[in-house]
Amino acid sequence: MTSGPLRVIVVDDHTVMRAGVVALLASETGIEIVGEAGDGRAALGLVERHDPDVALVDLRMPVLDGVATTTEIVRRFPRTRVLILTTYDTDAEIERAVEAGAIGYLLKDTTREQLADAIHAAARGETVLAPRVAERLVARMRQPAQIPLTAREADVLNAVADGLTNAEIGRRLVIAEATVKTHLLRLFAKLDVNDRTRAVVVAMERGLLHRPSGTEGA
Repeated sequence: MTSGPLRVIVVDDHTVMRAGVVALLASETGIEIVGEAGDGRAALGLVERHDPDVALVDLRMPVLDGVATTTEIVRRFPRTRVLILTTYDTDAEIERAVEAGAIGYLLKDTTREQLADAIHAAARGETVLAPRVAERLVARMRQPAQIPLTAREADVLNAVADGLTNAEIGRRLVIAEATVKTHLLRLFAKLDVNDRTRAVVVAMERGLLHRPSGTEGA
């Protein structure tokens, strides 16, 4: 981080919104707006010329969108921290921005004080998230992780849920009983259980049981 005021660029294709952000930060001591851009390509030129500490970047822009711009800044100018400032708070948008390397994700209803604090935090290398965004991320983390099952493991699991024995499962799926046992052991390991009953319970909790209509025992 440079000494003196933090050098910031504002990147947004909406002229009025961009001007509003610049005006919002104009009276903030310790922050200097060194450039504005209306698209991602122009933003990269600004970063190259001004070496800003923080880039405030919108998501939806022409030429290069916010995610592509973030990716390029992180790759080519790693000293500059990217702080997303947008109206979009969907899981997909948040994930794309974070994966691209953005250090923070703010929404455009952020107050002047919150925005200034976020810029200083980002320049220090701290992750900054709007409260609503943080809540969405926490909620997703609390959801049970998806358990990847092969198609055959799913077939065996559904057959177990139908109450079939290993021999009956083998006949239904036209596989050897020993193969059924192998699939069951793998299922138990993936579901972190030790018996068939618990496997079915956990599978139901995770939404892993999908019986097509007309399946025997459905």
